[in-house]
Order: sequence, then structure tokens, then C-alpha cells
Amino acid sequence: MAKLENERLIYTVQEVATILHSSPNYIYELIEKVYLPALKLGSIKILKTSLIKFLIDYEGQDLSNIDNVKKLSIHNREGDK
Repeated sequence: MAKLENERLIYTVQEVATILHSSPNYIYELIEKVYLPALKLGSIKILKTSLIKFLIDYEGQDLSNIDNVKKLSIHNREGDK
């Protein structure tokens, strides 16, 4: 039986980092600063529902500096000079 990603209920930090095109260290920071809820089941895990809620809650926000979250500005896009 093939495992479908849609059926997954829980992710590892590495998997979330891959999904968000980020680093595991950044995901740990998000967890430590309580932006992204997690739990420990042997190792740190993130519920699919928590990841979806995080994405919805912080849509339109610039989380480049998680100590200074602010509204996303399109004038500072990557590649703009």
C-alpha cells in the first residue's frame, strides 16, 4: 500500500524545514519562540494541523527576524535592489 503525504498527521523538524524551504535550526527557533507548537515523541514533532494553523496565522507577515515579526513589505522582495 502506497503512503500518501496527505494522510500524514505528524512531521519531523527536518520534514517541516523541507516543506517550508527553510533550515531545521530556523524551525527549532520558531518552536522555541512559541510561533510553531510542537511536541516531543522521542524527538520533536509538529502536527500537520499546527503547521497549517501557523501558515494561516502568519500569512502576510515577515518572519525573517523572529524577534521582530512585522507586516510583509513587497518593496523588499528578494532580488530587488
